[in-house]
Amino acid sequence: MSAELLTSRPAESESTLVLTLSNPGARNALHPDMYAAGIEALDSAERDPSIRVIVLTGADQFFCAGGNLNRLLENRAKDPSVQAQSIDMLGEWIAALRSSSKPVIAAVEGAAAGAGFSLALACDLLVAADDAKFVMSYARVGLTPDGGGSWFLAQALPRQLATEVLLEGKPIGATRLHELGVVNRLAKPGAVRGAALAWAEELGKISPNATARIKTLIAAAGTQPLADHLVAERDNFVASLHHGDALEGITAFLEKRAPKYK
Repeated sequence: MSAELLTSRPAESESTLVLTLSNPGARNALHPDMYAAGIEALDSAERDPSIRVIVLTGADQFFCAGGNLNRLLENRAKDPSVQAQSIDMLGEWIAALRSSSKPVIAAVEGAAAGAGFSLALACDLLVAADDAKFVMSYARVGLTPDGGGSWFLAQALPRQLATEVLLEGKPIGATRLHELGVVNRLAKPGAVRGAALAWAEELGKISPNATARIKTLIAAAGTQPLADHLVAERDNFVASLHHGDALEGITAFLEKRAPKYK
């Protein structure tokens, strides 16, 4: 069986698209075919209003072992452009996850290693089994991070801790990352997918317009001065007020009922 990215719409959360990393026998190690499928799936989801939330998980109670070292050894015998193109495609998938107007939840069982860790960090929210492990082991095999791993860790952790995680390449537990604010929610082993889907169902009831705009504001917050951000907040607030979602949301609140966004 080959490496692939499976897509599904679970009955318990019909507004959720589930993307499942699957590479049987290789702990869901990544492959360029997965990157291409991920880019396509996110593009389709962006154009489908019935999809409100996306969950990224791994098959067989394991998230992702990262890159396949045997494939990397094979690529050493090829022109460097081959590996560069593969990493560029991974980067496109990471960028698509970050730019999605819909919340993306990583559901991590087992472990997330290397670029698998990068993928989990690229998601907006992260649910993990309380015994899950996260590791950036690139330096231990003479390599450096890809998939935005060093960028995400430098953004999420103090510089000293990010440096430790990247240089030592030792596993860090989900409970520790939860304490540091990197993991949002912990679940019992085997219950992560269900917890992520339940959260997705909850998030899917929020205004799609407000969700997309809030994601945009959060992304911009780290790169623009406060004065510019205040202007962006003003513009988004005014646009949201005159959007149909605000009419439904405010009316529902005043009528003491749950809003129903289209």
